[in-house]
Amino acid sequence: MAASRLLAFHFQMILPLAVSPDSRKKEEGMVMIELAPEDYYKAFPLLDQVKINTMFAEVVLRNHIPGRVYVDSRENPRAFYVAHPYRMSLLFGDSGDDSFTHGLYDYITNQSAARHQMEWLQADPAGEWSRVIDSMLASHNSSLEDHGLSPDDLENKKIQRNTRVNFSFDRDAYLDAKQNFPRHEEPVVSLTKELFFAQSGSVVPRFFWRDAEHFADKGVGYSLLREGEVASTSFSAFLSASQLEIGIETSDAHRGQGYAISVCSALIDYCLERNLEPVWACRLENQGSYNLAQKLGFRPSVILPYYRLPV
Repeated sequence: MAASRLLAFHFQMILPLAVSPDSRKKEEGMVMIELAPEDYYKAFPLLDQVKINTMFAEVVLRNHIPGRVYVDSRENPRAFYVAHPYRMSLLFGDSGDDSFTHGLYDYITNQSAARHQMEWLQADPAGEWSRVIDSMLASHNSSLEDHGLSPDDLENKKIQRNTRVNFSFDRDAYLDAKQNFPRHEEPVVSLTKELFFAQSGSVVPRFFWRDAEHFADKGVGYSLLREGEVASTSFSAFLSASQLEIGIETSDAHRGQGYAISVCSALIDYCLERNLEPVWACRLENQGSYNLAQKLGFRPSVILPYYRLPV
């Protein structure tokens, strides 16, 4: 079957060709509708039903950090796409709106070049969205074969299906393991406003907080200093009244020394002293993070698809 016909075939499995009268009436057309920040509260009744880690979406919906939220209806939204500026997104709610699904296909395949950076998407595993995205993935990736792309370009343009792991924290396992954690002479210090930009890498506080003042006011973290240089940092990527999701980064030059365990342990101790639940999530393919979590007493609890969306 030709790629163009295959694209149509797969997409028809996702979405009827006939558009409902209600969809035709939408002034916005076949798109996802951007929701105004003052209306983000409309997402919480459905978000509360999602049984995976959603802290990154919650900080956007609570306007703690600027993001974007797309819906099927401004007045009575039932489908939500929440995009965090760290290129993470969450899809949840009803999957029956034709216009929203058409808009979703355009967005995740980036056919209109609306996105300027790649994105990592996860969907509520309790609904139908993973099946829908898998069909979109198959149709989009098949269509690329007619474009004459090089192998590298072809791979970069594909929607890639990875695996996201949520962990649960085992306090007793952590306390037992802590007795054998490495001891370092290098000091572990609180992450101050002055150190906010000091850590190099991709998982660093500046990507999760508005600015240094915002972090100093609401966040917490610890850095290990090697000869006066920040070598490793663990910090609150997301923080609520009852949970703290851990972000961790170690500079390339200082990896393999056990520094990540030291700074993460300091942050976990902070959580336990304040009755906060430490939270960890990562890609299964990120074996460094996956293995570190288990050394710290976290246990895999939920596994779900994690889609890399191309630019």
